Amino acid sequence: MVSVGVNFGLDLVAEIKALKNERRAVILAHNYQVPEIQDIADFVGDSLGLSFQAAKTDAEVILFCGVHFMAETAKILNPAKRVVLPDLDAGCSLAESCPPEKLAQFLEARAEKDYYVIAYINCSAGVKALSDVICTSGNAEKIVRAAPVDRNILFVPDQNLGAWVIERTGRPMDLWQGNCYVHIEFTARSIGAIHAEYPGAPVVAHPECPYAVRLLADEVCSTEKMVTFCKESPAKEIIVVTEAGMLHRLKKEIPGKLFIPGPTDRCACAECRFMKMNTLEKAHAALLHLEPEIILPEPLRRRAEAPILRMLELSR
Repeated sequence: MVSVGVNFGLDLVAEIKALKNERRAVILAHNYQVPEIQDIADFVGDSLGLSFQAAKTDAEVILFCGVHFMAETAKILNPAKRVVLPDLDAGCSLAESCPPEKLAQFLEARAEKDYYVIAYINCSAGVKALSDVICTSGNAEKIVRAAPVDRNILFVPDQNLGAWVIERTGRPMDLWQGNCYVHIEFTARSIGAIHAEYPGAPVVAHPECPYAVRLLADEVCSTEKMVTFCKESPAKEIIVVTEAGMLHRLKKEIPGKLFIPGPTDRCACAECRFMKMNTLEKAHAALLHLEPEIILPEPLRRRAEAPILRMLELSR
């Protein structure tokens, strides 16, 4: 067995690859990760695609290059595997907007509503454990359409995604008042201005964006479906309204087109400070030391697993 030490004089990517083989690890990276992390990953995708990969991997170690709730999801689905995250502080403003104790209090105070709780995957294990089913931006419409018709729906935690699903399905739902701090920075003014610079470019936007931005979009979809849209569109220039890390994957997979990042009123593109906390150096350290490791109490893990498995079944 090759023992790889910390020697940053050597090529870091080569060290990571050697460590991956030694640890029998798989590297999963979200579309919003920095380019160099996407380039070393075995799989790059959105929350749904990475959930499938986490559920079926035969690796002994999962290095999840994303944010905390994503690594938790991988651990929920793989209790016997070690799941490590490059930076334990890589959180999510959306997940933090819905603490499990507040959701539990909300549900207890409104027990008469008999809520069927649909939780966007961007939430903690504690919130998943209180939910009936999980969804992602890629399958939210399908999950809502499959919900029992005789139950009131509570959609947590993203109010913009929930509102978009209501528009798509006509199904009334009560919405938790949470949001992604990155996507709400996009405005009709900022997207209208960039569209004026590229009048022939279609706009593809994530459903976590505000209503006014979604109205300006030619397509509203998950990051994974953005790839399909951009491949199939005849346009040579496309405005992409989501976290800027997505453009790296689009440029790699569709090299013949120009992808223009959706600007905000403050800057030319939007980046998530939590996603960008992961670096190659931290990924290397996580594989070397197998920490920070995601640990979940087994009763909590089991409760959180049931709604995720329900989602995976409904999404096949």
